[in-house]
Amino acid sequence: MLKVHSPRRTVSPPVPYDRWLIFVVVTLIGLGLLMVASASIVISDKQLHQPFYYLFRQIMGLVLGILLGSMVVQVDTILWKKIEGILLVGMMLLLALVLLPGIGHTVNGSARWIGYGLFKIQVSELAKFAVVVYMAGYLVRCQNAIQNSLSGFLKPMGLLAVIALLLLCEPDFGATAVIMTTALGMMFLAGMRLEYFILLFLMVLVAMIGLAIAEPYRIARLTTFLNPWAHPYNSGYQLTQSLIAFGRGGWLGMGLGESIQKLFYLPEAHTDFLFAVIGEELGFVGMLVVVGLFTFLVMRIFWIGRQAQQLERHFAGFLAYGFGLWLGLQFIVSMGVNLGILPTKGLTLPLLSYGGSSMLVNCVVIALVFRIDYENRMISLGLKDG
Repeated sequence: MLKVHSPRRTVSPPVPYDRWLIFVVVTLIGLGLLMVASASIVISDKQLHQPFYYLFRQIMGLVLGILLGSMVVQVDTILWKKIEGILLVGMMLLLALVLLPGIGHTVNGSARWIGYGLFKIQVSELAKFAVVVYMAGYLVRCQNAIQNSLSGFLKPMGLLAVIALLLLCEPDFGATAVIMTTALGMMFLAGMRLEYFILLFLMVLVAMIGLAIAEPYRIARLTTFLNPWAHPYNSGYQLTQSLIAFGRGGWLGMGLGESIQKLFYLPEAHTDFLFAVIGEELGFVGMLVVVGLFTFLVMRIFWIGRQAQQLERHFAGFLAYGFGLWLGLQFIVSMGVNLGILPTKGLTLPLLSYGGSSMLVNCVVIALVFRIDYENRMISLGLKDG
C-alpha cells in the first residue's frame, strides 16, 4: 500500500523584537541624518571649511550609540533596578561637577557639557535617563504610598527639586521642565490620586512660573513668543525666521537642500530649529510625516510598557512609560517652540536634531525599550521566567 505523507509544516521561529518599532526608529534616524546634513552644510563649510563636519559628528554619535545600545540590549532589565540609586547619585555628582570652572564646558553661556576634546557629553541628557530609571524603581517600591498618601509622592519630589536646582544653575530650564513633567506623568500612571496629582501639578507649575520670571531673559522669551513680530530684529529674531521658514515651505516644501533660512538667517538650524528647516524643505506634508512617525513611536513604546504591566513586570512597564513620556514631551516642546506655540527653549528633536549626547542617550533608551519588548515576548512564549 502506498503511504501518503502529509507535507511538513514549517514553524517559523518567534520574532525577538518589534519590527514596527525597528522600522520607525530607523526611519527617524535616517531622516535626521539627511536633514542635519542639509541644514548644516552651509554653516559648517563657512565656519569650519568642512561641509559635512556636523554630519560626521552626528554619525560618530550614532555609531557610539549603536555600540552602547548593542550592549544594553543584552542586559536583563532587572539590573537597572539594582543600580538605580547608584545611577542617580552619580548623575547628581556630574551635575555638580559640570558647574566647576575648568571641569564643565560652557557653550552659549550655559555650562552643560563635561569631558575632553571630542568626547564631551551633555549631563542633562544623562539626568533625564537617570530620573526615569529611579522613578520606575520608586514607583514599584512605594506603589501603595503613591496611591494612598500625600507623602508617597512628596518624597521623590525632594530629590527632583535638588536635581532641578542643579540644572537651573547651568542654566537648563528646558531639561528641568521635561524631567519634572515626565516624573509627574509617571506618578499619575502609577495610580496617584487625582486630587494629589492636581495639587502637585499646580505646585510644580507655580514653581516653574516663578523660576521663569526670576530672570530677565526668561521673561523676554515668555513675552516675545506671544508677538515675535514686535521685535523682529532683537528678541523675536529667531522665532520670526522660523515662522518665515514654515511660510516658505507651504504644502510640499521648497525641496531637499533648498532652504533659504539655513543660510545664516535662522540660528541653530541644525539643532533646536531643525523642525523649521523640515517645514521649509519638505513642507506641511513632510511635517505631518514626522509628527506621525513620532506619534507611532511613542504609542508603540507605551504598548510595550502595557504588555510588561500585564505580565506583572511593573518596573519594566514604568520604565517604558517614562521613556515614552520623555520622548513625546521633548518632541512636543521642540515642535511647539519652532512653531511659536511655546516659549523658546533649547530642546532638540529626539533622534533627529544634531547633538552627540542626545543621539547617544536616545540610542540607549531605544535599546532598553527593545530589551523590555524582548523579555515580554520570551515570557509570553514560556522561554523565560517572569
